[in-house]
Amino acid sequence: MVRWSVPGIQPCEPPGRRSRAYKLNCYATGLALCSHFLKRITVQRAKMLSNSRIFAVNHKKISSLNINNMCCCKIRASLKRLKPHLPLGRNYSSLPGLIGNDIKSLRSIINPPIAKIRNIGIMAHIDAGKTTTTERILYYSGYTRSLGDVDDGDTVTDFMAQERERGITIQSAAVTFDWKGYRVNLIDTPGHVDFTLEVERCLRVLDGAVAVFDASAGVEAQTRTVWRQADKHKIPRICFLNKMDKTGASFNYAVESIREKLNAKPLLLQLPIGEAKTFQGVVDVVSKEKLLWNPNSDDGKDFERKPLLEMSDPKLLKETTEARNALIEQVADLDDEFADLVLGEFSENFDLLPAEKLQTAIHRVTLAQTAVPVLCGSALKNKGVQPLLDAITMYLPSPEERNYEFLQWYKGDLCALAFKVLHDKQRGPLVFMRIYSGTMKPQLAVHNINGNCTERISRLLLPFADQHIEIPSLTAGNIALTVGLKHTVLCGMGELHIEIIHDRIKREYGLETYLGPLQVAYRETILNSVCATDTLDRTLGDKRHLVTVELEAKPTETPSVRPVVEYAGSVSADLLKASQEAIESGAHSACLQGPLLGSPVQDVAITLRSLIIHPGTSTTMISACVSRCVQKALKKADKQVLEPLMSLEVTVAKEYLSPVLADLAQRRGDIQEIQTHQDNKVVIGFVPLAEIMGYSTVLRTLTSGSATFALELSNYQAMNPQDQSTLLNRRSGFI
Repeated sequence: MVRWSVPGIQPCEPPGRRSRAYKLNCYATGLALCSHFLKRITVQRAKMLSNSRIFAVNHKKISSLNINNMCCCKIRASLKRLKPHLPLGRNYSSLPGLIGNDIKSLRSIINPPIAKIRNIGIMAHIDAGKTTTTERILYYSGYTRSLGDVDDGDTVTDFMAQERERGITIQSAAVTFDWKGYRVNLIDTPGHVDFTLEVERCLRVLDGAVAVFDASAGVEAQTRTVWRQADKHKIPRICFLNKMDKTGASFNYAVESIREKLNAKPLLLQLPIGEAKTFQGVVDVVSKEKLLWNPNSDDGKDFERKPLLEMSDPKLLKETTEARNALIEQVADLDDEFADLVLGEFSENFDLLPAEKLQTAIHRVTLAQTAVPVLCGSALKNKGVQPLLDAITMYLPSPEERNYEFLQWYKGDLCALAFKVLHDKQRGPLVFMRIYSGTMKPQLAVHNINGNCTERISRLLLPFADQHIEIPSLTAGNIALTVGLKHTVLCGMGELHIEIIHDRIKREYGLETYLGPLQVAYRETILNSVCATDTLDRTLGDKRHLVTVELEAKPTETPSVRPVVEYAGSVSADLLKASQEAIESGAHSACLQGPLLGSPVQDVAITLRSLIIHPGTSTTMISACVSRCVQKALKKADKQVLEPLMSLEVTVAKEYLSPVLADLAQRRGDIQEIQTHQDNKVVIGFVPLAEIMGYSTVLRTLTSGSATFALELSNYQAMNPQDQSTLLNRRSGFI
């Protein structure tokens, strides 16, 4: 008996059996696969297939499921009656590379040519439409067979219960799919400020990114944050102006906000046909064609691409020609090779310039990060997503087009970065890895550089959001999941992040945990210069360890997180050569816990004035003596608590501005400026982190849920004496 298994779908019984179980199983597969398996196909070489778990690896055609002679309408009619008895779920397509009946070998599916790989991320401010855009991308690429919706709670990448309840992305999710011969590894990142860390650790392993904007809002607070993160990791990106159908949508405003607020040079590759309620489609500026979606199409697959003609579209053709000429001039200013081409062959008439030449130049400019291509559409209304997919494969880089300097040390050996750990109740810890060079296989022993140890990979998986496919190997340029590696310390950023972790522990593991009040990460420093002396004299076995240290601790003129260790001229150079590492280690360990709150000490310089070491004294004893002496000096000095000061940006409607400002004044907020953004006010200032606890709830109450805010660490500032005294008394239990 041959059983069939497709990712995300339960196997069916063979034809000829008409049990209720067969009908139930058929419902799960019938609607998704009947279009491919209506023809009766005999099973070929059953012996070869009997040992296959998922797909045949013998480069033979895989026989299809035999639906017998039941017609499609009868299948649907008989299955419709069983629908209420089945749990809700998503219909997934087969493994990437299987499009229709085009069966490829397993090797070509898993390891495509590196030039055909795109590792991209979707990033944006919360509610700009990242997850909806991702859902449409997966649908049009054939990964899913139904359109997911954030409001309905059935999206692929937002599969956690907490994500579906709140309608937001909490953890980044990876999905692998194919588009027109390209392999795309896509990561949908969170937009909420509390999950910025999720964005940060994913961006560094990507080769390109799609920045999604709400066309009615343009650049928003968190957009700036993720844009800076992409700049930090030097990631080429393209912009997608989403929600062009939304009331208040403005293509020109959104483009201008990208130019002004992100200091970027937008390349307009598309123009919208209509805005808000009149939005119908887009114009391809490069090819001078219009793309119109059929208003009667439910899923957006039905659209037509037509060239713009003087007879039918005179005004639109004129606008597009002007936009194309401006685009050519922009690219020529940024790319010398393209400028030579334009000035040489096409200086008289830009219309003669082939679209392919312009696209190649845009690709180079995008990789150089001197400009960003801009496209538009409405993911929710299923318009503009297919051209976005084309732009991803056309303009964003492949792994071999990215320059990673550290690869020169590996010379083809395995080099991979573990950038995320998640826990699966069945498989245990799953580690996301980006492979930069070499080949990764199951049972491979790898060296963990951070842990300075050797670990073994037990299994290798391709990521498909909450579903994963086991594979035999994976080559450079890909993103994979591994099983068997050791893992993390649990940590979070922001109130919502901690709340989500607490909720997951309770739901997924049935553990009742107590969530204490959030603690502010204070720092400490000293205000004056002090000296201290300490002697450590200890005999272990028959060996005497004797160290005498004299040092000075003083504030530094410039901020420094770690203590600056200096040496007086009287200290012997021979002693330093043998014990300098132990001295600095002792000084650093002493500054990890300050005398006031036990918080790290910063902005301190330690000067070693005298060091006497008995022969045979171990470096451990030297380090311990220095550490104890530094602690003595810190206790003698005048001490100061430093509190984290946050940069705050609040976007609020005009009618709610006054109560928001009054509330910030009570929180020791320092308002720097108030900007006007359409009908909203943007309040920019600073506020201590200790005063911002619970602010999201208060802000929602004050503004009826209409305001948004973004926080970012600015620096550490000294607390005033009254606030410091109150804090110390509270920590001591007197308040």
